[in-house]
Amino acid sequence: MTRPKNFPATPTTPTQADADGDDAAPAGTTPAAGRLALHPGLLAFLMARTLSSFSSCVQAVAVGWQIYALTHSARALALVGLAQFLPMICLTMVAGHAADHMNRRRIAMTCQAIEATSALVMAIAAFGGWTTPGMIYAMVMVFGAARAFEMPCQQTFLPSIVPPHAFARAAAVSSSLFQAAAVTGPSVGGLLYGAGAGMCYIVCALGFGTAMVGTFLLPLRNMVRARQPLSVSMFVEVWRFMRERPDMLGAISLDLFAVLLGGATAMLPVYASDILHAGPTGLGLLRAAPAMGAVGCALFFVWKPLNHRAGACMFAAVATFGVATIVFAFSTSMPLSILALAVLGAADVISVVVRGALVQLRTPDSMRGRVSAVNMLFIGSSNQLGEFESGMLASLVGPVEAVALGGAGTLLVTLLWMRMFPGLRRLDRLDDLRAG
Repeated sequence: MTRPKNFPATPTTPTQADADGDDAAPAGTTPAAGRLALHPGLLAFLMARTLSSFSSCVQAVAVGWQIYALTHSARALALVGLAQFLPMICLTMVAGHAADHMNRRRIAMTCQAIEATSALVMAIAAFGGWTTPGMIYAMVMVFGAARAFEMPCQQTFLPSIVPPHAFARAAAVSSSLFQAAAVTGPSVGGLLYGAGAGMCYIVCALGFGTAMVGTFLLPLRNMVRARQPLSVSMFVEVWRFMRERPDMLGAISLDLFAVLLGGATAMLPVYASDILHAGPTGLGLLRAAPAMGAVGCALFFVWKPLNHRAGACMFAAVATFGVATIVFAFSTSMPLSILALAVLGAADVISVVVRGALVQLRTPDSMRGRVSAVNMLFIGSSNQLGEFESGMLASLVGPVEAVALGGAGTLLVTLLWMRMFPGLRRLDRLDDLRAG
């Protein structure tokens, strides 16, 4: 699932020391809300984030189809998710600490360079015919480690570029482009795979490299910030901060379990190959379908931001996510499968908007890197762990039953969370959220 953000009523003033520097909005940049293109650095941010997302989606298609072509095993697909999950869970708090105490731009650029290099190595291996499942798993782990450091930094950039009154629309535009990349990436990946996996990886390397240029162009100024050693107390501080805000904790954990249980995307290579008989092009369409629905929903929020009964809308959206997952599980029709996945993607955006607003607007800048890292652990890693869970369950009971059980589990979690987090259910206006 995916990601908007938020920020207190006035820009943060730098007060601490960091020789490497960090990121804040340049002084005096508060153009009127709605004139988003006039905000310095916003276009560079959107380019970097969109290209990084696009490249990740192309790579996901190549990895999924390549590993299944080599092994014809649902368990092998599950191990791809596990290979991405392990670096995420091991490095989350280290990455969040780095984002709060080191140069965020430099970290993000380094990670994008590593991603580009990994894709280039895989392209060379694919063209040379040297690719093995072990090599794919190793590349996925390197990529997962880089994303673990990149994402907490990337999530802090938007609140540092646009002022609070323009944040909601900027986040909606960012989400729309992110989802557009998720639509085009799998489709392009499926088409490119027809020319070989190496071509997919070449495009990924170019995309990550260009994203690095966009990150370099962000108008972020050095922010003095005292370095502190990584310690257990910092972990405790983040946990205490989130525990004292049950609406935030509820939104993050609800999304965690919904994605963990509803991991239909892990089975897409199986569905495309063995159930729908659609081939790599069909796999690209199936991977793009959730983003098609998400783009439509995100564009709607650009026009009409979600600002009333936000909590109730989030619960309804997660329940819809579960129902759409069940429909997809039993579908043997390509159009119906695409429709179910599109509904699933649209429902996901609503959850993303509410969660992102709670995480970014209610978190002070001094903790935003660590809280964003925890958010990415809960949400980003749940995608990979959900793929592992779905793949392993599918190897035991079959892909259809595994996906259907995941959708039913999502519905059950939604009902439980409505009782456990009544404050989240009563959440109304997102633009009233403030840090603290």
